[in-house]
Amino acid sequence: MVFWGQILYYRDRSGWFPHHPEVKRICQEEDSMMKSIPVWKQELSGGVHAARLASLYCCAPAETASEAARYAAVLDGLEKTFGPHAEAGLYSAPGRTEIGGNHTDHQHGRVLAGSVNIDMIAAAAPNDKGQLRVQSEGYDLCIIDLDDLEARKEEENTTASLLRGECAAFTQRGAALTGLDVYISSNVPKGSGVSSSAAFEVLIGVILNDCFMAEKVSPIVIAQIGQWAENVYFGKPCGLMDQMASSVGNIITIDFASPAKPVVEPVAVDFSKAGLALCILDSGADHADLTDEYAAIPAECRAVAAVCGGEVLRDVPFETFLAKLPECRRQCGDRAVLRAFHIYADNDRVAKQVAALRDDDFDTFLRLVNESGRSSWEYLQNVIPAGYKEHQEVGVTIAAAKHLLGGKGAVRVHGGGFAGTVQAFVPVEMLAEFKAGMEAILGEGRCHVLSIRPEGGAVL
Repeated sequence: MVFWGQILYYRDRSGWFPHHPEVKRICQEEDSMMKSIPVWKQELSGGVHAARLASLYCCAPAETASEAARYAAVLDGLEKTFGPHAEAGLYSAPGRTEIGGNHTDHQHGRVLAGSVNIDMIAAAAPNDKGQLRVQSEGYDLCIIDLDDLEARKEEENTTASLLRGECAAFTQRGAALTGLDVYISSNVPKGSGVSSSAAFEVLIGVILNDCFMAEKVSPIVIAQIGQWAENVYFGKPCGLMDQMASSVGNIITIDFASPAKPVVEPVAVDFSKAGLALCILDSGADHADLTDEYAAIPAECRAVAAVCGGEVLRDVPFETFLAKLPECRRQCGDRAVLRAFHIYADNDRVAKQVAALRDDDFDTFLRLVNESGRSSWEYLQNVIPAGYKEHQEVGVTIAAAKHLLGGKGAVRVHGGGFAGTVQAFVPVEMLAEFKAGMEAILGEGRCHVLSIRPEGGAVL
């Protein structure tokens, strides 16, 4: 799937449609086979892939030397870690930014999200070990045997569980897996709310799809495989938004009313033309050890839905929820009820945000972003983990950003919340002062100015 203008292109067995020569060129590049490592390095240093890299990283072709060097470095890492290989493939999966719909996805709601121009990249090459061997830069080597793909309770919350789960899912779809060595490097901050976990899952999915599937699965299926591996093998009850935004790319709105068949639509918008810069603010608090906080949100929302006769809140009309409110409070508690209020309101806000962006009504869009942020803090309560007193990094980040913006732009908790990042839309004329002010408070390098990447998971 790729975006061209306002048209969403899909591929089936007959090819890509609607047909367009540039779409065909991009897709042929995506289907490129592995090639020798010396050839890759020569092409990267010679600027052969400059146009492709410029598209992925939202810059001019003349500014892609540093990105080309990253890909050359993962090729070096592959051989240093695993020894010489005759050929290799190069792959990328972006981080994502959630623009609208905070925690609505796991309740089968609507979201607005986009991929951004920071990513995980990898070099992958065949091995004769019957194993998937993955070396992520700065982490321990992870190895799984490809003839043993059953879920393991003792592997939950580990990289091995995600790898085993994704391999199992691709095997179920007809992949004939053989040994593969993978070396990964990332500039997506771990635990930052830009979803390094989804980028990792999508990256592995793109690699397995390219290397082992005779009939390639779609970016949507790659996202679903990542979510399934995280739910079933890793043990985290995440929604599908993070993986979908990373896999599909660009700015999209997704309706999860039918999770098996989510409705994905592009939303053509250029924030820079509206005089807005997208900033992701790293609060300095990590997501580690907060799984229970995240898991409580979908669990409590499902409990409310069950009282009202549904499985998730999308199954329950808002009027039914209101009528059942006393019973919901008795059985589920007030926090669960407040979280349900947020889900209903934020689900409706997404549709309004999409309409505002399509009408170039950025004042309304920013107002809705701010409303979502207030609702997340007051009702969803995913800014400060339960019991935290001295350490409230996300709350301080939001307060500082609002102060520096002085009523302009918009600020909201980003992604899962509790730790990680805050999102800010900043008028470009205020960007330099805003960035300097936030980094004076949070630390150097903690205000990331990002662009929306026009493509999701990619084969170079």
